Amino acid sequence: MAHVTEQGTASATIPTGTTTWAIDPVHSVVEFAVRHMMVSTVKGRFTDIRGTIRLDEDQLTQSSVEAEIVAASIDTRDPKRDAHLRSADFLDVEQYPNITFKSTRVEPKGKDRARIVGNLTIRGTTKEVTLDATLNGVGKTPFGTEVAGFSAETSLNRKDWGLNWNVALETGGVLVGDTVKITIEVEAVKQ
Repeated sequence: MAHVTEQGTASATIPTGTTTWAIDPVHSVVEFAVRHMMVSTVKGRFTDIRGTIRLDEDQLTQSSVEAEIVAASIDTRDPKRDAHLRSADFLDVEQYPNITFKSTRVEPKGKDRARIVGNLTIRGTTKEVTLDATLNGVGKTPFGTEVAGFSAETSLNRKDWGLNWNVALETGGVLVGDTVKITIEVEAVKQ
């Protein structure tokens, strides 16, 4: 069992055996960052994420993750840009409403860290990605439910998923960078 320190923070110890955790969409977010006009970085997030994490403490390599993001939940704090990102130029949410991730293997990388390799599907295209993940801790809510916190990050080339739209700049370069940095923060509830 996880234990709580005197300061009330949860330790990162998972109970022995296989446990199933449901991603809590209210306390989870997938954020992204991409270069804009070759001079700045635009950040955004997807606000509707759900999924399941199966943890096998005895054999971490037998653990798995499945997640689904509602593509239309993209939010960059600019309604016009968000509408463009939802369009066929980018995510094409009318035809491809969900972005999915399904792990194919988990590689332990020391205490509370792992590489999660899996298939990411965007716009009907599936490519392998690797998430560098950390178990942040486990604890009990004031309502008695057990929760676990995870962080993960990766980078990808948006063109690998057919997100090719761009505009050349008069000064050289392009409007939208190809590399997208992804940061994930998940709170999951033990089932």
